[in-house]
Amino acid sequence: MDEPVLVDAVRSPMGKGRPGGALSGLHAVDLLAQTIAGLLERTGIDPARVDDVVTGCVSQAGEQSGNVGRMAWLAAGLPEQVPAVTVERKCGSSQQAIHFAAAGIASGEYDVVVVAGVESMSRVPMGCNRLGADVYGPSVTARYAPGLVSQGVSAELVAARWKISREQLDEYAARSHALAAGAADSGGFDGEIVPITLPDGTVVTRDESIRRGTTAEKLAGLKPAFVDEAAGQRFGEIDWSVTAGNSSQITDGASALLLTSERAAAELGLRPRARFRGFAVRGDDPIAMLTAPIPATHRVLERSGVRLADIDHYEVNEAFASVPLAWQAEFGADPDRLNPRGGAIALGHPLGASGARLATTMLGALEASGGRLGLQTMCEAGGMANALLLERV
Repeated sequence: MDEPVLVDAVRSPMGKGRPGGALSGLHAVDLLAQTIAGLLERTGIDPARVDDVVTGCVSQAGEQSGNVGRMAWLAAGLPEQVPAVTVERKCGSSQQAIHFAAAGIASGEYDVVVVAGVESMSRVPMGCNRLGADVYGPSVTARYAPGLVSQGVSAELVAARWKISREQLDEYAARSHALAAGAADSGGFDGEIVPITLPDGTVVTRDESIRRGTTAEKLAGLKPAFVDEAAGQRFGEIDWSVTAGNSSQITDGASALLLTSERAAAELGLRPRARFRGFAVRGDDPIAMLTAPIPATHRVLERSGVRLADIDHYEVNEAFASVPLAWQAEFGADPDRLNPRGGAIALGHPLGASGARLATTMLGALEASGGRLGLQTMCEAGGMANALLLERV
């Protein structure tokens, strides 16, 4: 087997995913094109050596419907003979792209792969690709009668199951903003962000999403965002504690990683920054929906023979504050190792880009701290999760 290695990883700044957001004037294809170009420029690799471009994108509609990875590669002026494929595993799409690329390298199918992710949520709104459609079908609806629930209600069910209070959710959200602001202000994100140029010539270099000065007391004033009387009748009394403030932000963003075989890296004079110690994907209850990071973590630890206590950095996607808090409670994990540079509550969650963004941030944090092992896991719609173990070289 050829061992896959991670050579480099970058991301765009995060822009608010609404009209007027920092990146909202840029087509998703061009956003990803600039991010990929920034990756290739940093590594100095001949783009003709790339075997495939594997891209994560969730809302493959409108401007993101034309195999966005292929269009981005062409938009960047890169060699036409390099193909691309766009994959979707909900919020874990670009993390799954990492899994697929690493497996392709290990099997000998690939030597060099660009893994990418993108989501322009200001231009291609979440859910626009399924408006008016019954995406479950009668058999799934019958199996989970009277039906599945929204992710926001699932976040409430997770908080109730693990007895996580509104105060804990808001404190965690404020922590995310404080940690992200500290990382940004100290230059912690400088090595992972590539500048993005807008059509009017404006250059965006910093995350727009971080809210400095956020406190739990300020967040306490927000109203619950997902109150659903039918769900309350179905599941019993719910405290309704999930708000816009303790949930991930709707965001525009892109990310890109260069993976090669260890042999190809040596041949091309590239220095790997990390290698992969394990991968796992798992499903769980689609009603609770957001709990699968727990069995996925168990699976990747079992397969790798690594103990959680030996891991220096835990990156658990902050889709909602209840997700990392439930994961932490389940494993008794060290809170100081959990999302130590903040997460999607502060940096945003540009769906298809988030898996690769988490890997990018985790790699930079491991290098800065001198840590060796990082664990990354993400909840995904439908009750699924990916997990991977990264080892800094």
